[in-house]
Amino acid sequence: MKVIPGPASKQLGEKIAELSGLETVPVAFKMFPDGESYIRLEGEVKNETVAIVQTTSPPQDTRLVQLTLMADAAKRNGAKEVIAVVPYLAYARQDMVFLQGEAVSVETVARMLKAAGIDSLTTVNVHKEKVLAKFPFPAKMVSAIPLLAEYFRQEGCGRAFALAPDKGALWLAQEAKEVLGGECGCLEKRRDRYTGKVSVAEKKLEVKGKVVIIFDDIISTGGTIVTAARILKEQGAEKVYAACAHPLLIGDAEERILEAGVEEIVGTDSVPSRVSKVSLAPLLSRGLTG
Repeated sequence: MKVIPGPASKQLGEKIAELSGLETVPVAFKMFPDGESYIRLEGEVKNETVAIVQTTSPPQDTRLVQLTLMADAAKRNGAKEVIAVVPYLAYARQDMVFLQGEAVSVETVARMLKAAGIDSLTTVNVHKEKVLAKFPFPAKMVSAIPLLAEYFRQEGCGRAFALAPDKGALWLAQEAKEVLGGECGCLEKRRDRYTGKVSVAEKKLEVKGKVVIIFDDIISTGGTIVTAARILKEQGAEKVYAACAHPLLIGDAEERILEAGVEEIVGTDSVPSRVSKVSLAPLLSRGLTG
């Protein structure tokens, strides 16, 4: 097996290869003046199983196209199997038809990846894991939550209260609880299907005098975290932290979250950023080498 570190995940791909004891295949890439992507593999892949490591965080469309071009190039150059390691899978949140006339974007992306030559996929904390069962090739999810919880445990936050933003994400808090050893719970979040605006309902939580860590799969605009932090502070939480697998942090999200009283934002390198303090390399390396 060889690892192809894509343009969007070069450092992560190289870390995974190093931990796995695998050779890397460099990628030459550029953008044409009209915005189209160019990809060229600079190594031998004939008769090899290759793992392409490429996140698809913003700019999503460019990074998805780069992923498909790398898969196509690998197959054209004789790779026997192409594994896509996609830490952040774009378009995964639209996993069903909510309003008449919509596309199911995650299924569209899956068919596109299949057509490009991808044989299997590993991703991290998709919105709903069950959607992967609909992919036209084997697809699996691994969770970064235990790694994030371990980061906080080592920082002295053992026994912290693990909080999920809604009931559907309670399993995230439960995973964190297994590492932290404290309690867990969830808020009640609602999203307007037309505007996308999120509201968080007031809910009594046993957090007075406690350290609370909000765990989520994605932090995008930060609205949910800001509202949750306000509720927690009003209920007497001593300190509030935010953790996520995918720190998109669009616009001024990071600033708004910190201004709301959150002590620290911790994400993984699925989306490289200033808050990407936890590497997925050990988790994804184990997934490749077993």
